[in-house]
Amino acid sequence: MSFTTCLIVMVGGAFGTLARYGVSVLALPMSRELPWGTIVTNITGSFLIGLFGTLTLAQGRFPASENLRLFVMIGFCGGYTTFSSFSLQTFDLLRQGAMTRAAVNILASVALCVCAVALGHLVAAHFNGGAAQISQIDLEEEGETAPAQNS
Repeated sequence: MSFTTCLIVMVGGAFGTLARYGVSVLALPMSRELPWGTIVTNITGSFLIGLFGTLTLAQGRFPASENLRLFVMIGFCGGYTTFSSFSLQTFDLLRQGAMTRAAVNILASVALCVCAVALGHLVAAHFNGGAAQISQIDLEEEGETAPAQNS
């Protein structure tokens, strides 16, 4: 890991953090019952990583350098998405006895973020002409097997 790589990730993270703050401020008026800023940030960040990760693969529509992918996917998305905040806010809801609100927060955040990654991937795959993977990782090369696909 070079100094340049660290700097790229750090700067991307700074921009992601500023974007996260902006979304949180905008969502504050509607966040009395649920932490909507965190939910929206995690959903949009999940969509972005799915979209960008697929579009910028070597065989994608807009192949990008490893440095740009690090900047956006690790730096920006890492600074922008808020899993630690989600966990703290869910814990606070549980401590307050707001079990239903905590469950809604968990289900909405997890389900919608996974759906957002899938949607981002599908949009990007369409632009890529059907590229099916989202990252450069090949599970079979790592000694793992990919999950079976139903026909």
